Amino acid sequence: MTSLRASAVLPLIAALALAACSEPASPPDVPAPAAPAASPAAPAAAPAAAGETVGGDGSEIVLNALTSEDIEAETLPGELACSFITSGDEALLLARGNVASSDPAVGVVKVGDYVERVAAPGGFDGMLGGTSFAGRGKTVVIEVTGEPVGGGESPPRPATLTYQRADGASRTIPGQWNCGP
Repeated sequence: MTSLRASAVLPLIAALALAACSEPASPPDVPAPAAPAASPAAPAAAPAAAGETVGGDGSEIVLNALTSEDIEAETLPGELACSFITSGDEALLLARGNVASSDPAVGVVKVGDYVERVAAPGGFDGMLGGTSFAGRGKTVVIEVTGEPVGGGESPPRPATLTYQRADGASRTIPGQWNCGP
C-alpha cells in the first residue's frame, strides 16, 4: 500500500516543482512593457556604519563584553593569549594558544548573553597577525589594520573584528588586537 501512495504522490510533487520554476504567461491582450531607452545607474548602496549588522534575516548581531566571570568560567588551553578590545575598552574576544603548536587556539566571544567557543588553526603563532575563528554557526575574523601602537613586549595593533553568522549576516567592529603574555 505504501508504494501505491508513493507512486501517486511523486507525480504531484514533480508537477508542483515544475509549476514553481515556470514563469506565469502574460495575458495576450496586455502588451509587454517597453524597455527604457537608457536605464540610469542604480545608486550605490551606502556602506554600513561601523558596528551595524548587515545582511542575513534582519536580526541584529549583539556582541557583549566578556566579564571576568565569563572568562573564569571557561577553561581555555594555551600558554599565551590574544584579545580584541573595542575603543570603549571592552573585550569582545579572548583566545589562548600554545607557541609553535599545530593545536588550534581556543577562544570565547559573548553573543547576547551566551558565551560561545571558537577556534582558529595554528595555536598562538597563528593568531598574531589576525586570523579566522570558527564556531557553531559563526565565524569571527580578526583583521590587523595597522602597525603596533606604543611600545613594550606586546603592543596592541589596530584591527577589526567581523562576526559572520551562518545566515549571511555580519557585523564589523573596529578596535585593537593584542597578543602576548
